[in-house]
Amino acid sequence: MSLLLADMLVLVHLLFVAFVMAGGFLLLRWPKQAWLHLPAAAWGAYIEFTGGICPLTPLENDLRMRGGGSTYGGGFVEQYLLPVLYPETLTLPVQQVLGGAVVVVNLVAYALAYRVWRSKTQRSAQAPGRSSS
Repeated sequence: MSLLLADMLVLVHLLFVAFVMAGGFLLLRWPKQAWLHLPAAAWGAYIEFTGGICPLTPLENDLRMRGGGSTYGGGFVEQYLLPVLYPETLTLPVQQVLGGAVVVVNLVAYALAYRVWRSKTQRSAQAPGRSSS
């Protein structure tokens, strides 16, 4: 059971990383989700810039050991998902580049979402039947 929980945790971790990186683009459809995304993106950038370890990583390793498995075994999750989260070449400078990527991608996403939101606001203000006074 612990190995299954560890595999599920890796999947959640991967989804969280994807949300940190690309969640800003969801603002185009759901602007209010910024309240969830901003703290997640800040956390992701912080972890990368400082070379820190996300608390999910030690939890996953603990679950694997409790289940009698090795930290990184040979199943689908271990073979295909873990290298995405924990590449062998992960060093502090690489993490800092990834942190910069988090910031840049999300600045672009938020700028795009702001432009769309502003455009919609301007169009609704100019709609027939509305007075500007």
